[in-house]
Amino acid sequence: MFIWLLMMLTCLFGYFSGLLMIVLIRKHFLLCLLVLEYLLLFLYFLMFGFLDFFFFEYYFLVIFLVFGVCDGVIGLSLLVFLIRKSSGDYLDSLNLC
Repeated sequence: MFIWLLMMLTCLFGYFSGLLMIVLIRKHFLLCLLVLEYLLLFLYFLMFGFLDFFFFEYYFLVIFLVFGVCDGVIGLSLLVFLIRKSSGDYLDSLNLC
């Protein structure tokens, strides 16, 4: 029980530090994508611990990972488009109008 609690507290600390990173590092699109993947990984660990503690099935985790991979692919394709359009990944230099 103590090991499970320690694992959950570690995952929660990692998740909230990722949220803090995404607030502090918001100038580069690539860094934002890396932090989002970091958050996805810690959210996966939290769900795994929750499902393991209550003896649920792990089918939802497979679906969650598939959506996480799709999120990464869409983000990388937007990054390639952004670099080709404006020759950089700075979010401050975007004109969205």
